[in-house]
Amino acid sequence: MLGFVETELFIGGKWVPASSGNRFDVLDPATGDVIATVADGSESDAISAVDAASAAAAGWAATPPRVRGEALRRAWELMTERADALAKLISLENGKALTDAKGEVTYAAEFFRWFAEEAVRGDGLVTTAPSGANRIVVVRQPVGVCVLVTPWNFPAAMATRKIGPALAAGCTVILKPASDTPLTALAMAAILAEAGVPDGVVNVLPSRSSGKVVGKMLHDPRVRKLSFTGSTEVGRILLAQAADQVVNTSMELGGNAPFVVFADADLDAALDGAMIAKMRNGGEACTAANRFYVEESIAGEFSRLLASRMSALVVGPGTDEKTQVGPLVNEDTVAKVDGLVRGALESGASAVTGGTRPDGPGFYYPPTVLTGVAADAPILREEIFGPVAPIVTFGSEQEAVRLANDTEFGLVAYVYTGDLARGLRVSEAIEAGMVGLNRGLVSDPAAPFGGVKQSGIGREGGHEGLLEYLESKYIAVNW
Repeated sequence: MLGFVETELFIGGKWVPASSGNRFDVLDPATGDVIATVADGSESDAISAVDAASAAAAGWAATPPRVRGEALRRAWELMTERADALAKLISLENGKALTDAKGEVTYAAEFFRWFAEEAVRGDGLVTTAPSGANRIVVVRQPVGVCVLVTPWNFPAAMATRKIGPALAAGCTVILKPASDTPLTALAMAAILAEAGVPDGVVNVLPSRSSGKVVGKMLHDPRVRKLSFTGSTEVGRILLAQAADQVVNTSMELGGNAPFVVFADADLDAALDGAMIAKMRNGGEACTAANRFYVEESIAGEFSRLLASRMSALVVGPGTDEKTQVGPLVNEDTVAKVDGLVRGALESGASAVTGGTRPDGPGFYYPPTVLTGVAADAPILREEIFGPVAPIVTFGSEQEAVRLANDTEFGLVAYVYTGDLARGLRVSEAIEAGMVGLNRGLVSDPAAPFGGVKQSGIGREGGHEGLLEYLESKYIAVNW
């Protein structure tokens, strides 16, 4: 199964062991069994990766945009050709259902194709100064060496969403993948090398010492960019560290997405959207619907029908073709979900379906629908990251907006209504970087992905995603 995956560090175009000789285990979330051991990068290895990225930086920045784009296009082709094997790898180390993993591979590969096209669009500007005294020339140049830190929930897509624009812009990168899911990142490194990306342009550094390794790189003056996807708590720490060298940062942080259903909504469409927004990736997504706000007159019917759909899902190992909901990624994650549900139940909520962690091996939690959730319940304040849907009722449009905005987060929101004017009005009023209006899926490589408030800084995807890796240089000139 893992014969095609390298398990060493990838630095300077070579597979090398950790300088310490240490390795760490990668577990199958369905069983808790060890499926591989991977080289455990140290602070010394981190500097070696920066050395390699720095040495390759000038040559890659000078490479014609079309050539950079063709390498990314070839990487898209290779990922597409190997989609089944990559999906099985993701399911094995992450736990997600194979159908979700296949969807992720398609989504992840598309970032390489999109940014292959964007590589030639780092447009500049020439204008005349208002005074007429000179021309204003603006050119776009690569930021430089980038540190990319990715989470475990989308191990392929979060890597390609950062690597794609960085390479298109002419930057070199060091990817630090989550230690729960390093194998997919290492597979990405092999694909990029085969696609013709030169040695040192992409480096992959698995490590259990994430804080020390990333901190070491952020304090190296050659590193000029940090792109991080993960929790707001960790993001705050990294922002503080990045400030020491005034490192350019992009932060895609936590979410607490409201899913608002008005009484005039198409109920079947809202349920279809709820299943996508909540159950994509088993709920382990920053874009997952975290809080359901349903207008009072339809709340009972919506809760019953959603519970019926959720309870019908097949739970099992992600690698099983029949599975619709795999295990959560690790013990900490399933324990957190279980604790949030138990807290809600103890405060008076009712479980329409699910609500109890099963016995046995693996990190499973059943699809769960809760009603009667207290307004101050932690499950409404924290990111659940599991297959749990807490439902709260509302009585007016104003109340729905107030409830939706009652959070420090602002990544994504979902709104269902049959009234287009209301839908656009509420979409503008909700404090979120993205809104799915009568849609349960917003992610698209061609669209700017990101949040407001404590959900992040900057955007990934779209043309904006390319600009995150380019600096604007202004040249004042007469001719």
